[in-house]
Amino acid sequence: MATLTCSASDLASLLNTVNDTSSAASYLCSRFDTISKTLSDTSFAVNTTYLLFSAYLVFAMQLGFAMLCAGSVRAKNTMNIMLTNVLDAAAGALSYYLFGFAFAFGSPSNGFIGRHFFGLRDVPSPLTDYSFFLYQWAFAIAAAGITSGSIAERTQFVAYLIYSSFLTGFVYPIVSHWFWSSDGWASPTRSDNLLFGSGVIDFAGSGVVHMVGGIAGLWGALIEGPRIGRFDQSGRSVVLRGHSASLVVLGSFLLWFGWYGFNPGSFLTILKSYGESGGYYGQWSAIGRTAVTTTLAGCTAALTTLFSKRLLVGHWNVIDVCNGLLGGFAAITSGCSVVEPWAAIICGFVAAWVLIGCNKLGEKLKYDDPLEAAQLHGGCGTWGILFTGLFAREAYVGEVYPGRPGRPYGLFMGGGGRLLAAQIIQILVIAGWVTATMGPLFYGLKKINLLRISTDDEMAGMDLTRHGGFAYAYHDEDDSSQKPAFAMRRIEPANVFTPDNQSV
Repeated sequence: MATLTCSASDLASLLNTVNDTSSAASYLCSRFDTISKTLSDTSFAVNTTYLLFSAYLVFAMQLGFAMLCAGSVRAKNTMNIMLTNVLDAAAGALSYYLFGFAFAFGSPSNGFIGRHFFGLRDVPSPLTDYSFFLYQWAFAIAAAGITSGSIAERTQFVAYLIYSSFLTGFVYPIVSHWFWSSDGWASPTRSDNLLFGSGVIDFAGSGVVHMVGGIAGLWGALIEGPRIGRFDQSGRSVVLRGHSASLVVLGSFLLWFGWYGFNPGSFLTILKSYGESGGYYGQWSAIGRTAVTTTLAGCTAALTTLFSKRLLVGHWNVIDVCNGLLGGFAAITSGCSVVEPWAAIICGFVAAWVLIGCNKLGEKLKYDDPLEAAQLHGGCGTWGILFTGLFAREAYVGEVYPGRPGRPYGLFMGGGGRLLAAQIIQILVIAGWVTATMGPLFYGLKKINLLRISTDDEMAGMDLTRHGGFAYAYHDEDDSSQKPAFAMRRIEPANVFTPDNQSV
């Protein structure tokens, strides 16, 4: 490649040559060509750096999941749930590398499933690069992490490995192919035959990630049944409180931080102008707006939950507020890039009530989810998909999904009902697909006695019975007996059967 530097004498010698204007032209063109290639390389480098940084943020959410899960379970199961979070990432990395990425983004392919890039063969290519794989892997293990919370405190360790590998290697990738691959049958980036002339707008995954993880967890928890002591003999709900509100708050803040890679990072690139270059407004502005809508939805949901729960139960509860916050984030994830900030406030307000309602329904049905994961991610994710079909703004839809004038947008914004119809189709097919795949898996594991631990193990806690007998999350180094943390009792309502009230 020619250098970017040149001197006046270089050009003068060429211009002074008789009838050699072609040499001067070639010289100038070579310099312009060098500048163009350098700018192109810089653009690739900046966009790749942006995507990698976003991937790191999304991966940091695994730490948030781990802390949130650890704080939400009882102390006697802390080591177990943290280990499952580590293995969600580890097992998910191999399954997504071998199969998942190819099923999701192996183009060219049909509308149902990808068929290239198994084991990252032929990567990098003009179609994809390693950074894109890393980013999508971080999303895949987030879906698996959601499910692990629903079945916490009563699930055999081998069951975690089986479902996590299956979810990240097959179930989740198929869904992401449908809605995110340019070949997917319901993708908004298809070149032709768009669903209802629109395709589904699920920008960062209220459906693809949160509904998939939430519905998978729903079936796992339903098939396993509630934890011992979660409901008393008369069927009344008994709260089995997690052991550390501090870890819950820490995990929530880490997830909040990671969500700025989850939602704004889903643009994948940052160096893109909208219209003519040289203006102050471009994709970098849309990325900033997406971070704002994400923030407003989560904060609104947190405050709505705070005051709503105060009215309903008579006290302030930080755990409920954290769950409300995350519910707002899960809801805005679908439409974060195509809605106005004021609409994000509406999204968060409704998401808080969706979560409260789902939790009330779960109690009525005697459904036990230690982290409210199915209610939070499944319920609020469903609302987020509908919200996008109602509030997506025409101008933003055209910017984020260019090249098709007249594309449908939000019903309440004057865009008709075609986008909303596509969103409803997404809800139905995700619910059906995850039910048809994960439901039989959990049922089969139950039938061969690989799903739920024994009653004695559940009473004692898996840190004691499943992790070497001395692998407690907390212990007093000066106490040679190393009494497990679950030995600390708390007062429970009378006539209630709970593991913490038993002698172990």
